Amino acid sequence: MTMTDRALAAVDEGLEKSLDRLFDFIRIPSISTDKAYKPECERAAQWLVRELSGLGFKATAHDTPGMPMVVAHYTPATATAKTPHYLFYGHYDVQPVDPLDLWDAPPFAPGIKTGKNGVKQIHGRGAADDKGQLMTFVEAARALIATTGTLPVKATFLIEGEEESGSPSLVPFLAAHVQELSCAAAFVCDTNMWDAKTPAITTRLRGLVHDEFTITGPKVDLHSGSYGGAAINPIRVLTKLVAALHDKSGKVTIPGFYEGVAPLPAATKKQWQKLKFSEKKFLGDVGLKFPAGEAGKSVLEQVWARPTAEMNGMWGGYTGVGTKTVIPSQAHGKITFRLVSGQKPEKILRAFRAFARKQMPKDCTISFSPHGGGAPASEIPANSAVVAKTAAALKAEFRRDTVMMGCGGSIPIVRYFKDVLGMDSILAGFGLADDAIHSPNEKYDVASFHHGIRSWVRIMTALGE
Repeated sequence: MTMTDRALAAVDEGLEKSLDRLFDFIRIPSISTDKAYKPECERAAQWLVRELSGLGFKATAHDTPGMPMVVAHYTPATATAKTPHYLFYGHYDVQPVDPLDLWDAPPFAPGIKTGKNGVKQIHGRGAADDKGQLMTFVEAARALIATTGTLPVKATFLIEGEEESGSPSLVPFLAAHVQELSCAAAFVCDTNMWDAKTPAITTRLRGLVHDEFTITGPKVDLHSGSYGGAAINPIRVLTKLVAALHDKSGKVTIPGFYEGVAPLPAATKKQWQKLKFSEKKFLGDVGLKFPAGEAGKSVLEQVWARPTAEMNGMWGGYTGVGTKTVIPSQAHGKITFRLVSGQKPEKILRAFRAFARKQMPKDCTISFSPHGGGAPASEIPANSAVVAKTAAALKAEFRRDTVMMGCGGSIPIVRYFKDVLGMDSILAGFGLADDAIHSPNEKYDVASFHHGIRSWVRIMTALGE
């Protein structure tokens, strides 16, 4: 029986106890967005310190201006200068639970239920995001240490407590601990599988730029009977600006917007075509029928590998009950751009603002929020040795090829690890699209938790070979 086989057997035999520990963790209401829960966040951090210390890690909860940052190091007794060192990242804080009346059971009273599909599910806030996910790291380490007496690699666990509130303390903490936290690579377990039976590594993350603007016409709101027809209406100007952002084929019309955007590699496109992704179901689930992105691009390519310009909100004038006949002095808008590799956030922001200014007619001005900005996209080389070992380990566990998928959203920690610590991240998670993270009745399949633990046993072992 190999070292891996012994550890996997221990995972299987100890699953019930692993679930008990996860339930204890979920019972702590570590909501980082509400300062009233700071003592609970501190309790969650100390819970992790005790668990990791009990496994032989040197674990500490570091104070920050916000919630504590847990750092735990494990160095095998036989380690040498050539023993690889990897960082494993997760977060112990959770989203607020509102609206509470939509929960089928108290959010911090976890339990196992059988879903409509007959699958056993762990229910509770944080079950999937991210307590259940990060505990797959912890339980894998527990099984390896219990059966072999050690880990096959040097391991650093970094578990933060502010991910759900924007991670305000994270970058300063990374900058202050560069030498301690820099490793060969980081693993982030806060993503999904392709489906319940198919593992995935997320290799593409879109970046983000946001801006807010105000268009001003007359110096005060005007009576539409007295001034209608003669005075410029900022709302009309706003709608023309928004309409000008895209052409008939769905492409963004801002000059220079696509500079640096490379076409999707043929091999990647071919792999995505094999995923049997249903565009009809994807859109139909939200009440839509027709893709609205760039013509000639598949829906997966539109959401994983192409940049976007999306208005997130517009307002101006009177929006209350009934009628108020005014021409407003101002109209406002919020916009975000999802970026892909090759695009620079600051350049996109400048290009949008220049484009918007050119749309202004006489008697109208446009001003922008001083807080506009964002983060670049991330792209992890799918052919790196670490990714290859991870993909092979996942295939061994699930007996299916590992999908190299994209993510339409942004995970800022990946950029922080690259920009501050100089290392790539491998995003291998075990969540599913129906886990209802951030929503009432959040769940995490027991199979996801179980396979996740087993997968990290295989990955850690492969990394140490």
